[in-house]
Amino acid sequence: MMTLVEVEGSHTLEEVYESLDVHVGQSLTVLVTLKAPVKDYFIVASTRFTKPVLTTTAFLHYKGSKTRPSRPLPIGPTNHIHWSMKQARTIRLNLTANAARPNPQGAFHYGTIPISQTLVLANARTKIDGKLRYTVNRVSYVNPTTPLKLADWYNIPGVFDFKTIKNIPTPGPSILGTSVLDFALHEYVEFVFQNNERSIQSWHIDGTNAYVVG
Repeated sequence: MMTLVEVEGSHTLEEVYESLDVHVGQSLTVLVTLKAPVKDYFIVASTRFTKPVLTTTAFLHYKGSKTRPSRPLPIGPTNHIHWSMKQARTIRLNLTANAARPNPQGAFHYGTIPISQTLVLANARTKIDGKLRYTVNRVSYVNPTTPLKLADWYNIPGVFDFKTIKNIPTPGPSILGTSVLDFALHEYVEFVFQNNERSIQSWHIDGTNAYVVG
C-alpha cells in the first residue's frame, strides 16, 4: 500500500492507494507499507489511454525472500477516465503541514478570495504548415532565441508579445508563436482548462501556487 505525502513539493493529506496516476512532468512522494508475506513482488507501471498499453516492471524484494514474483501482472485502469477523475479529487493539500505564511488576501481562505480575472485555455490538435502541432487558444508555442526571463528582466523588445495569445478561445486559424500571459503581482486568477479532444491532456502547473477547485 502507498501513502501519498507530497505532490510537486506540497504536503498532501495522507491518503492510501494501491495504484496511482502519475502524469507527464509530475513528481510525488509515497510511503510504502510492507506487510505482505515474505516473497518478491512486481512493481508495475503501465501507460494510460494508449493503444497498445505499454507496461514495464520492477522487483520489490523482501529481505530473506527466496520466492520469485508470480504472474499474471495486475491490470491497471488503462481506459477508465472516471477512475482517474475520482482519484484526482482525493489529492488535497495539507494546510497544517509546513504551511505558507499568511498572504495579503487572507491565509488559506482560498474560497473567499476575489478572482481578478478568468482565463479559458483550450488545447487542440491541429496542423500548421502541414505539420502536426498542439495548440492552446490557437497558438502553438515556439521557444524564442532569447530566454523569456532574460527578455523580461532587461526589457528586450521583440521577444514576446502579450497579445499573441487570447484569454479565451477564439475562432480562426492556428499559428506559431511565443505565447505569454500578463498578470500583476498578488493577483488570484482562475484558469479553466477546456479539452474538446477525445484524449486526456495533462497540464503541468509549475513555479506558482495552484489549487484545483473543480
